[in-house]
Amino acid sequence: MRKNFGAKAILYPMPVLIIGTYDENGKPNAMNAAWGGISEETEISVCISDTHKTAENVIKAGAFTVSIADRENIVAADYVGIVSGNKEPDKIAKCGWTAEKSEFVDAPLFRDLPLALECKLISYDKATCRLVGEIVNVCADESILGADGKIDLDKFSPVTYDPVHHTYRVLGEVVGKAFYDGKKIK
Repeated sequence: MRKNFGAKAILYPMPVLIIGTYDENGKPNAMNAAWGGISEETEISVCISDTHKTAENVIKAGAFTVSIADRENIVAADYVGIVSGNKEPDKIAKCGWTAEKSEFVDAPLFRDLPLALECKLISYDKATCRLVGEIVNVCADESILGADGKIDLDKFSPVTYDPVHHTYRVLGEVVGKAFYDGKKIK
């Protein structure tokens, strides 16, 4: 038997995305956005209302970064989601992150967040709040790389947002091999 919940924003896992931008004075800003994901091979889509400072910054600069929140930064990641850049211009200093300029786009990277996508603006639709960016580079801190030089989830603890219980959870164990396990049924 199933229980119906109606039309709600419930999807698992829901990544905790930290959108990085510069304001008109070159000051870094960040916001926590849970509604987003890869929408094409080198494209990301995120839902951001036009009332956010981030939306204004992206439209002006034509660029943004998307970092993935991790266990070690969950307090700061939540902070940048509950405090508006329209009201608090020093969000980055207050949360203790260190910003540095991306070499690929006009947007900040946060040294404290070990994985980031560097994006150029493709489009923004105020009516749907849909921000679409072209991923021009993905960068990762060496601390989360395995011996093979690839991102190692045993060294990186990205978090997901639970929209039902309003909690953050860490991704778990490996349970299968993609593009392989299904061959057992073939």
